[in-house]
Amino acid sequence: MAIVLEDMLQTIKDRQWALADIDWDAPGAEMITDEQRPKLKAFMADLVWIENVGARGFAALAKKAPDETLAEIYRYFHAEEQKHANAELALMRRWGMLADDEVPEPNINIRLAIEWLDTFADRMSLSVLGTVIPMLEVALDGALLKFLLEEVHDPVCHEAFRKINSDESRHLAVDFHALDMLGQAKLRKLVIESVGSVVSPGVLIGALMYVPLLNKMRDNIVAMGLQEERLYEAMKRFKRNGERGAGRRILTYQVLKVHAGWVIDRSSPYHLFADAMVTLTDRYPRRLLRAQPTWSKELTYEAIA
Repeated sequence: MAIVLEDMLQTIKDRQWALADIDWDAPGAEMITDEQRPKLKAFMADLVWIENVGARGFAALAKKAPDETLAEIYRYFHAEEQKHANAELALMRRWGMLADDEVPEPNINIRLAIEWLDTFADRMSLSVLGTVIPMLEVALDGALLKFLLEEVHDPVCHEAFRKINSDESRHLAVDFHALDMLGQAKLRKLVIESVGSVVSPGVLIGALMYVPLLNKMRDNIVAMGLQEERLYEAMKRFKRNGERGAGRRILTYQVLKVHAGWVIDRSSPYHLFADAMVTLTDRYPRRLLRAQPTWSKELTYEAIA
C-alpha cells in the first residue's frame, strides 16, 4: 500500500516519546548476568554508534528531499535516531556498564564511517543516500534490535525497544517509499545519476568503508551468540522490499542487492576479501583519525526527548 506522506508525518508527530517516559530505575537490571555483561557492553556500544550514523544519514537526506513534507519527516527521523542512541546509552548506564558521564568509544569501523559521513554525506546524490540508508537500517538495526529483545530479559529494555522498534518500522516504510519514488524518475536522469555515482570518490571510499563495517557487525553478532543467518535474513528483506517498487531501476540498489547476495553466500570468495578488510581496519592507526565531529558527540543518558 502506498504511503501518503502527509498522513505519515502526522503519525510521526502523534507518536513521539521521550526518555522521561521510561522509568530507568524500575526493577529488572539485575537480570543482566555477569556472563552477559562484557559482550553485551560491546554490542550496545556498537548499537549506540550505529544509531548516530543513521542520524547523520537522515540529516543529509533532509537537505536533499524533493518536497518539504519528506524533508520534515527526515528531520524527525534524524532526531529519533539520536533519541534511540540516548536510550541505549541509558540502558548501558542502568546495567552498570558506564561510569558517570562516560560515553562508549565507537569501534574503528564505525569511526571510519563517521569520518566518511562527515566528509561526503552532504555531497552524495539522493539516489545513493536513499538506497544506502534503508540497507543499513534493515541489515543492522533490524537484526540487532530483534536480537536484544530475545536475549535480554530486563523489562525496561523491552519497553525501550518497543518504542524504538515502532519508530524504526516507520523509518523503513518511508525508506522504501522514497526508494520507489526515486526509481520512478526518467531513465535519462537515472543514467546520469548512476554514472555520476560510480565515478564519485565518495562512493568508492564509502564502499571500502561499508564492507568491513558490515562484516565486523556480523562478527560481533556471532560473538553474542546470534546465528549470522539472522543478519542474512534481514538483508534478504532489503531485496524483497526493493523489488516491489521502481527502486529496482536505481543502479545503487542493484549494486547493493548483488553485494547482499555475496554476503549471504558464505561460500563466496567475497568473504576472503571482506575478512581481510576487517583485519586491515583493525590495524588502522587511531592517530590518523580526525577528531570526532560535533554531531557525533551529542549523546546523553539524561531523560530528555
